[in-house]
Order: sequence, then C-alpha cells, then structure tokens
Amino acid sequence: MRDFTIERLNHFAYRCRDAEETRHFYEDLLGLPLAHVIQQDYVPSTGEYCPYTHIFFRMADGSFVAFFDLGDDVAAAPSPNTPSWVNHLALQVPNDEDLIAAKARLEEAGVPVVGITDHEIIHSIYFFDPNGLRVELTTWAVDQVHMDQEAKEARARLDAWTELKRTRAQVVEASAL
Repeated sequence: MRDFTIERLNHFAYRCRDAEETRHFYEDLLGLPLAHVIQQDYVPSTGEYCPYTHIFFRMADGSFVAFFDLGDDVAAAPSPNTPSWVNHLALQVPNDEDLIAAKARLEEAGVPVVGITDHEIIHSIYFFDPNGLRVELTTWAVDQVHMDQEAKEARARLDAWTELKRTRAQVVEASAL
C-alpha cells in the first residue's frame, strides 16, 4: 500500500444559521475574506436533496474556514455530552500584539471574549461566533526547539494518560460490584 502525506488544512466546515450573519462575523470582524460560494440543491457526495449555500473564508496560508447555510435559520446544536469549551476552531495569529488587537475589536463589537489565557506554549482568547461555534485565536509563546522537545515526549505522555484512564475504569468497575 502506498504511503501518503497530508500537507495542511484545506478547510474546516461547520453549519451556520445565516450566511450573511456569518460573513459579517468572519469577514468584517475577523478579517477573513469571503473567497468562494457554492450553491447546490443536491449534496454531491450523497445525492441527497438539501438546498444549501456553502461559503468559504480564506486564511493567510491559503486554507479556509467554511460554513453551510441550509436555508432554515437553524444553527448546529451543541453536543449534549460535551462541555461547551471542548469543541472549537483554533485560528493562529502572528503574535501577542495581534491577539490583543483582535480581542479589542471583538469586545468593541459586543462579542464576549475570555482571555488572554496563557497555556504555556500558546496564548489564546476564546469567544463564540453567531452560530455557537467556539473560536480560539492563538499565538505561539515558545519556539520550534521547545515544540520539537514536546514532540519527543508526546507519545509517552499519551500512553500515561491511556493507562490512567484504564486504571480509573477498573476502579469504577470494581466498586460497582
């Protein structure tokens, strides 16, 4: 079997309640230009009848954030088994100064913003778009040497987490007996 390489994000797609409301937020507030619109009555991958408009906003690296407006003025429902802070779209800005400027612009527009949060390797702000999607703007706080070291330790840390989960599950199971 031939190996393959994933180069970068092409686009992330999410449902939106209203394409114009979403355009205003991503283009006017976040500065991502509306770059492409697809309008179809049938879903190409399934053949299902579902009229939609699919809008794409271009990021500086050429990747996109995209949304589907299904024409019914309904936003995606939050996951009932997941805290609201878990599922989110994280977008990178160049530096802390841009993060501060973004925070100011969003707050001036009436968007509640959490942060600046220091995660040690990144600094972030968090807010919700008009569709209820949590968005994070982030910038690196460490250099590539630091991240290379983190990568060397990543598998061992994940393995330790997996073992901890297994041990917790065994304790819960034993206490249920």
